[in-house]
Amino acid sequence: MKAKTLLFAMVAFLITNVHTMAQNDDKRVLVAYFSATGTTARAAEKLARVTGGECYAITPAQPYTDADLNWHDKRSRSSVEMNDPKSRPALAGKKLDTAAYEVVFIGYPIWWDLAPRVINTFIENHDLKGKTIIPFATSGGSGIAHSVKSLKAEYPALNWADGKLLNNISEAAMRQWTERIAAGVK
Repeated sequence: MKAKTLLFAMVAFLITNVHTMAQNDDKRVLVAYFSATGTTARAAEKLARVTGGECYAITPAQPYTDADLNWHDKRSRSSVEMNDPKSRPALAGKKLDTAAYEVVFIGYPIWWDLAPRVINTFIENHDLKGKTIIPFATSGGSGIAHSVKSLKAEYPALNWADGKLLNNISEAAMRQWTERIAAGVK
């Protein structure tokens, strides 16, 4: 119980003092996200503004086309990847140095009630141990609960906080959510 209380106190401190830290170039909050159509990117940018965190796009080496995203086609790239739990799409660019961050928001669209496999690639290629990981997602119809449960089960050594679906959420509502996280309220 003490560890949980300490964790929430640390997150509260980080979120409430993030603007001061950012002014000192001491970045502590990372908002990493994958967005195939721009919806999750808009939510991530808003979240970065609210928290004062740094935005980082998780970019696949091979961008997804409209045909790749056609979930009605069982042979589309996204369908093939999501049907293979071991699929790990390659990332573009250099590996991000995560050492300076204590809180990492990870955002994604919901695909097949899960996080896209490129999120697994990001997690497995970055040192996130000892950081508070807070998932967020966007979706046309699914909730976030199953995707978060799956990520927690696949990466149990990471310190996961509860996630939230951020479809069309206002900055005020987003600020309330981050304040609840900081206060330890679910």
